[in-house]
This record gives sequence, C-alpha cells and structure tokens, in this order.
Amino acid sequence: MPGYDTGYSSFFGIFLNVILVLIIIGLVFYMLNKSGYAGSESESRESSERITKIEKDVEDIKETVEGIKQKLDEI
Repeated sequence: MPGYDTGYSSFFGIFLNVILVLIIIGLVFYMLNKSGYAGSESESRESSERITKIEKDVEDIKETVEGIKQKLDEI
C-alpha cells in the first residue's frame, strides 16, 4: 500500500522543519544578544562613546609624535 497516509506525514514533516528552523533562529538571536553583537541602544551609545574616546586618544598621540619629531629635527 504505497502512498498510504502520505498527506499527514508530509504535513507533519513540513511542520517539523518549520519548528526546527524557528528554534535555530531563536537560538542564534539569543546567542547574539548574549555576546553583545546585536547590541541595544545603550550598548551602541557606549560603543560610540568608546570610539570617540579612542579618536581623541589618537589625536593626542599624533600631537605627541609631532612634538617629538620637531625636537629631533632641532637636535
């Protein structure tokens, strides 16, 4: 009796696949939120503040290097 009960089994198979995909997507989002890659607004604000601080530090370092170059040129 091939083909017997195929309507239910194909529906159940598709339903099971959809459920598995949704579970995997949920786990991925959970892991991304836990790791900080999919940051919230406050995390993005903190990130932009860190970037601003790093840019300021880089500018200070450039000024220091320029001052050292000028002193070496005088010597």
